[in-house]
Amino acid sequence: MTHHACAAAPSHEDGQKRALVLGGDGGLLGQALVRVLEQAGYTVRTTGRNDFGPCDTEAMTELLDAAQPHLLFNTVAYTQVDQAEDDEDKAFEVNRFLPAALGRLVAPRPLHFTHFSTDFVFDGKKETPYSEEDEPAPLSVYGKSKLAGEQALLQLELPNCCIVRSAWLFGPGKKNFVKTILDLCSERQSVNVVYDQTGSPTYTMDLAAASLKLAEAGAAGVFHVVNSGSANWCEFAAEAVRLAQLECGVNPIPSSEYPQKAKRPAYTVLDTAKLTRVTGITPRPWPKALADYVFSEFADD
Repeated sequence: MTHHACAAAPSHEDGQKRALVLGGDGGLLGQALVRVLEQAGYTVRTTGRNDFGPCDTEAMTELLDAAQPHLLFNTVAYTQVDQAEDDEDKAFEVNRFLPAALGRLVAPRPLHFTHFSTDFVFDGKKETPYSEEDEPAPLSVYGKSKLAGEQALLQLELPNCCIVRSAWLFGPGKKNFVKTILDLCSERQSVNVVYDQTGSPTYTMDLAAASLKLAEAGAAGVFHVVNSGSANWCEFAAEAVRLAQLECGVNPIPSSEYPQKAKRPAYTVLDTAKLTRVTGITPRPWPKALADYVFSEFADD
C-alpha cells in the first residue's frame, strides 16, 4: 500500500487509554493535543519542553516505563527559525537527535508514536500544493534540522510511527501569529504584513484531532495535516482583524521590507489527500477554523 497504513493500534487490556504528550505542558500544539485526548477519554501525561535533555535517553526510558502510554506524541521542537541560523547545533540536537532517540526507544514497545514536522522542509518553488511524495529541499537551518529528524525516524522503518507535517499554527493557550496581530491591532491603526509567502494556516485543535485519528488508525509514514485552502500572511492577518472587528489597516509589504535572518519559502501549501484516504477526514477551510478561534478567544476582549 502506498501510504504505509496501517499497523494495528495498541490494545487497552486494563480498559484505560493512556497518552503521553511531550511538550504538552506549555506548547501551542501540546496543549491542544491534551484537550483533544482528554475529550476522547485518554488519561494524559505531559512533560514540559525542558523536563529532560534531547540526549537524555535514561530520563526518556524512565518516563516511558512510568507512563506506559498507548499513544506517544512529540511536540518538542526548536522553532526559533531565525535564531537557528546562529544556533545550528542546538536546533539539530532538539529537532534531529530527540526524535531519533525516541524512535529507537519506542521500537520494541507496543505503542504508536507521532512526531511533528513542518512545511519548511520544502523550498517553496512549486506553485501547486506539496504532497508527501515531493522532494524536500529546506532553505533554512530550522528546515534542515526538522528534515534530519524526519529522515532519522524513517530510517528506523518503525511500523508504529507517524510523522505529521503541519504549518502556520494558531490556537489557544500560547502566543501565536493571530494573537500577535490582534494585540498589535488593538493598539495601532495599522500593521504591515508580508504578502509574498503563501501557506496553509492551521488551527491547533483541528491538527490535534486529525493527529489522534491517524494514531488510532495505526498510520505509519509521513502525512500532511493542515486546514484546507491557502493564504499569504497578509490575507491571514486581514481575516483575523476582520473577524475580531478591529479598526486597523493591514498593509501588504514584500518580504524584502521585513528582513529576517533565515530564508523563508515563498509557497508551502500542503496537500492533505493522503490524510483523507487514511482517516476519512477532510480538513475544514482555515477561515472557518480561524473564526472559531477568534470568537472563542477574543469575543470578550
